[in-house]
Amino acid sequence: MAQFPRLPTAVEHSVVKFVCGLPPRMQRLLLGKPPVVDGRELAPDIHALLWLDRMVGGESFSEGKSVEGTRAERRYEARVVAHRPQIAMRRTEAVEIAGPDGSMGARLYVPPQTPEPSPLLVYYHGGGWVIGDLGTHDDPCRFLASRAGTRVLSIDYRLAPEHPFPAAAEDAFAAYEWALANIERLGADPGRIGVGGDSAGGNLAATTCLQARDAGAPLPAMQLLIYPVTETAGTAASRRTFEEGFLLTRADMDWFEERYLPPGSDRGDQRVDLLNAPDLSGLPPAYIAVAGFDPLRDEALAFAERLRAAGTPAATRLHPGLVHSFANLTAICPSARAAMLEAAGAVRMGLG
Repeated sequence: MAQFPRLPTAVEHSVVKFVCGLPPRMQRLLLGKPPVVDGRELAPDIHALLWLDRMVGGESFSEGKSVEGTRAERRYEARVVAHRPQIAMRRTEAVEIAGPDGSMGARLYVPPQTPEPSPLLVYYHGGGWVIGDLGTHDDPCRFLASRAGTRVLSIDYRLAPEHPFPAAAEDAFAAYEWALANIERLGADPGRIGVGGDSAGGNLAATTCLQARDAGAPLPAMQLLIYPVTETAGTAASRRTFEEGFLLTRADMDWFEERYLPPGSDRGDQRVDLLNAPDLSGLPPAYIAVAGFDPLRDEALAFAERLRAAGTPAATRLHPGLVHSFANLTAICPSARAAMLEAAGAVRMGLG
């Protein structure tokens, strides 16, 4: 959501948390009944969040902003909705990873009372392959590390349009290979390394599994895919049903994809067009969390069906009243927190 004029992040955080944390009955009395689409009702706390977004003039990413301006706005928003105080870790550590085009940054999260070796989740942040960084996803990584009881290695992969496809996909696989080669340094158990991500990061986690399989590399123990982008044609019905009004818009997705996949890109490459990959067999088990009010809803569900049809275990959890980006909303929206607690439980079991 866009804030104009901007207030101190602590003030905005308090306002948003208060309104979104009101009892659902009071939210309905103040703001009216949440909308119902496709037979599903928007969660009252998410309805309150969207109301606040409209009140402050929220705009889509695609409405006349520069890439740098959009990145700065996303960093600001992430600070507004993050936990205060931040979720404590035993330690965090800056890491430099050798990538295909030089070194890339990463951050290791080690939660309290974690043994060594312990499970590790290699995590790729969302942001349409264009925005987002270690800072915007510090809060979700802390949440997952804390609630799943696992180390998390967050990857600062290259972004478009400076580095279009396949740069992010190459970085994602290189980061996973680096983690495998640096098990002892990371304090990780080689048999319990998973990959995960949200939105475009979910796409990168899934394509990392494909690249590992095709390269004959050790497969991740599991893949955590939170509302992943899985196809490039944009033909899924939910991209039209939720094309505006629910944080992520169809125009936003077009804006992101035009920058990650400029003219001349192979939009059918399985490293980005996961839904139409020729072979989805032999991949690690997947936990796919889907938001009911999300332009990406249907393609994520379709990808889960294709995985199962290919013999790859895939558990799908559709959260009917949530919107895209709920992974970042655990500090302010009870419904988002509940969904991410389930995701953390899936990680705990998948890497256990």
